[in-house]
Amino acid sequence: MNSENKFIIGKKASLSKLITEDEVRQFAKISLDTNPAHLDAQYAATTMFKKPIAHGMLTGSLVSAVLGTVLPGPGAIYLSQSFNFHKPVYFGETITAHVEVAQVDEKENKQGRMDKFITLKTWVENGEYTMVLSGEAKVLVRG
Repeated sequence: MNSENKFIIGKKASLSKLITEDEVRQFAKISLDTNPAHLDAQYAATTMFKKPIAHGMLTGSLVSAVLGTVLPGPGAIYLSQSFNFHKPVYFGETITAHVEVAQVDEKENKQGRMDKFITLKTWVENGEYTMVLSGEAKVLVRG
C-alpha cells in the first residue's frame, strides 16, 4: 500500500476483543486500579451497573492498539487522546475499537522529511453496535 493512501481522510481501521474477567483482574493489577466496581460482584451489585464492569481505560486501550498496530501503525507516536464514556463494558462482551483519519497536517522536520500530524476520530462499540466510548486521537508519524 502506498503510504500516502494510508493517511487519506476517511480511511478506517478496527480491532475487536473479547473482554474477560481474568483480563480485567490483570488490568487492575497492572494499573493499580482496584476499584471494587471492577472486581467485586457483591459491591458492583449495589451500583448502577448491577455487576462488575471493565475499566474504562481497558476499553480505551484497544483504541491505542489500533493506532499502534494498524492505522497509522508501527512507529506512530501518540500525542493526545480524549475519551467520552457512554456505556459500561461487561465481562464476556466483545468490543470493537475503530479509528478514522479526520485530518492530516504535514510539517518539514530538521532532516528535511515531512512529518505527518494525524487527527483521528476514535470510538468503541459493543457487540450490539452500541457506542461505549468516543473520542479523538492525535498522533505523529515521522517522515
